[in-house]
Amino acid sequence: MDIDSGRHSQHISSQFNQELEALKTHLMAMGGLVERQVQDAIDALLEGHAHQAQEVCRKDQEVNEMQLRIDDECTHIIARRQPAASDLRLVLAVTRTASDLERIGDEANKIARNALSLIEEGHTNHGFVEVRRIGQQVREMLRNALTAFARFDTELSIQVLHTDEAVDSEYRSSMRSLVTFMMEDPRSIGSILNIMWVLRALERIGDHANNLAESVIYLVKGLDIRHTDISGLDTKKLDS
Repeated sequence: MDIDSGRHSQHISSQFNQELEALKTHLMAMGGLVERQVQDAIDALLEGHAHQAQEVCRKDQEVNEMQLRIDDECTHIIARRQPAASDLRLVLAVTRTASDLERIGDEANKIARNALSLIEEGHTNHGFVEVRRIGQQVREMLRNALTAFARFDTELSIQVLHTDEAVDSEYRSSMRSLVTFMMEDPRSIGSILNIMWVLRALERIGDHANNLAESVIYLVKGLDIRHTDISGLDTKKLDS
C-alpha cells in the first residue's frame, strides 16, 4: 500500500497524529543540523577556518543526542500504539534515517578534524578541487534525500540513488590522481593522506544519503531495495 504524498494516515486518536508529526519534525530538524555540519566541515577545510572546524566537532554530541531522542520516541510509539502497516513503516524508516544521519554527522566530524590537521601543518591546498567537486555532489544528495523524505517523493529518491553511482566513480578517479601525485612528490604524502581521508568521508556521506533514499522508497512503497541493482530503476518499475 502506497502512502499518500501529502499526509500520513489520520487516526481517531489526535494524540497519535501529533506523535507521528512530532517524530517527522524532529527527524527533519536533525537532518538540517547534519546538513549544516557537512557544509561547515567542507568550508572549514577549503577556507582554512579552524574555529569553524572546531565548532563542527563540538556539535557532534548534539547530533548524537538528537538520535537518542528520536530512537526513544520511536520505542515509545511502538510500545504504546502498536502501529501497523504504513505507520509502522514510518517509525522504522525514521529509525533507519536517524541512524544514517548520526553517521553522516560522524563523517562531518572526521572532515573537520582533518581540516584542523591541515590548517595546523600549513600545507598547500592540493586536492581541494576534488574535495570541492565531490563535496558539492554529496551535499546535493543529502539535501535531496531529506527533501524526498519530507515529501514522500520516490522519484527524487531514485535520483539520489543514481547520483551515488556518479559519486563513487568520481571518488575512485580522485584517489588514483592523488596516489599519483604522492608518488611524484613524496613531501606531500602527509597532507595528501589527510585529503584522502576527507574524500573517503565524503564518499561515505554519499553512501548514507543513498540509504536515506532507500528508506523513503521503503516508507512509501513498502519495498526494501537494499542490495538491489538500481540500474534502470524508475518509478514505473517500483509500481510494477
